[in-house]
Amino acid sequence: MRKFFFTFLILIATLFGKAQDPNFSQFFVSPLTLNPALTGKFDGSYRLGLNFRNQWPSINNAFKTYTASFDAGILKNNIPEYDQFGVGVLALTDKSGNGVLQHNYVGLSTAYHKALDESGFHQIGLGFQGVYVSKRLDVNSLKFEDMLRSDGFTGLTQEDFTNFRLNLTYFDLNAGFFYNGTTDGANNFYLGGSMYHINRHEETFSDTGHYYMASRLTLQTGGMVPLGDFNAFHFSAMHSRQANAVNTVIGGAYMLNINPDEWSPTNLYLGSWFRFGDAIIPYVGLEFGEFRVGASYDVNVSGLKPASNMRGGAEFSLIYVKRPADPNAKKLNCPKF
Repeated sequence: MRKFFFTFLILIATLFGKAQDPNFSQFFVSPLTLNPALTGKFDGSYRLGLNFRNQWPSINNAFKTYTASFDAGILKNNIPEYDQFGVGVLALTDKSGNGVLQHNYVGLSTAYHKALDESGFHQIGLGFQGVYVSKRLDVNSLKFEDMLRSDGFTGLTQEDFTNFRLNLTYFDLNAGFFYNGTTDGANNFYLGGSMYHINRHEETFSDTGHYYMASRLTLQTGGMVPLGDFNAFHFSAMHSRQANAVNTVIGGAYMLNINPDEWSPTNLYLGSWFRFGDAIIPYVGLEFGEFRVGASYDVNVSGLKPASNMRGGAEFSLIYVKRPADPNAKKLNCPKF
C-alpha cells in the first residue's frame, strides 16, 4: 500500500512534468493559453476571460484548473488603421491530486497584427509570451500505509523526501503566429500555430536526476460561415504535441440568433467537439450584450471509461469584451470563435 501511494505521487508529478500541460476542451474561448498571437485579437476596447475545468470528477479532486486573463489593444491612433497591437496578462492555477501538486504561473504577452490589404480583410500576426512559473509538491497532504492507525491516518510516515526539491520556479518563453481572413466581410477563417517552452527549462522534483521540459507545438484552425441574415455555423480544430502526448480536437457549434439587435444581439450556441481517442464534448453557450458564457462536458469514450464511468471533465468559460461607446467606430476583421 505504501508503495502505491508513493507511486501515485510520482505519477502525478510525471504526468504534468513530462507528458503535457493543462489544457481546455473549450480552447476556442481560452485565447491566451492557446496562442500568444491571439493577444488583442478581438473587436473591442478590452477583453476579460475566466476558465475553469474539473478533470475526472469521479476521482476526488483529481485535476482542477483555473485561469483569468485580460488583454487590450493599444496605440490605436499611432498605427495603421486596420493594424492591431495587443498586450495582455494571464494567470493560471492547476491543482492535482487533491492539491498535492500545485502549478501556478503569471504571464505577460504581446502581439502585433498587420493588415495585408487596404480593407483589412486579411491580417497576419506574431505574438510572444513570458511566464513566471511556480510548482509546489505538498508532501504533508499525502497519506501512507505506515500512518494508518485505528482512528485513521494519524501516525507519522517513514518515507524520506530529503532527495526531493518541493518547490520549483523558472521563467518560460512562448511564441506564436496567426493569420485570419474573409472573402466578403461576413465570413471568416483563420490558421495559427504556437510553441510553448521554447527555452526548454529544467523541471524535476528529484535532486538525483535531470529532466528538461519538452516543447509543445500547437496548431489551430477554424472559421465562421453565415447561415441566413443572423445565424451562423462556427467550426474549429486544434492539434498539439508535447513529447509523446498528442491532443487533437475538432468540432463546431450552430449559432442561433435570439435577438437580432445589430449592436447588442443575443445568440445561443449549440454544438459538440471530439477529442480523438478520448472524449465527445457537447457544448452550450450564450452570448448576450458584451458577455459570452459557455459550458461543456467531456464524455469519456476511451479505454478508461470503465474506471471513469464515461465522465471526463466539466468546464465553464466566461468572456467579456468591452465594446467601443461609438457604434460607428472602426470595426476590425477579427475571427469570432
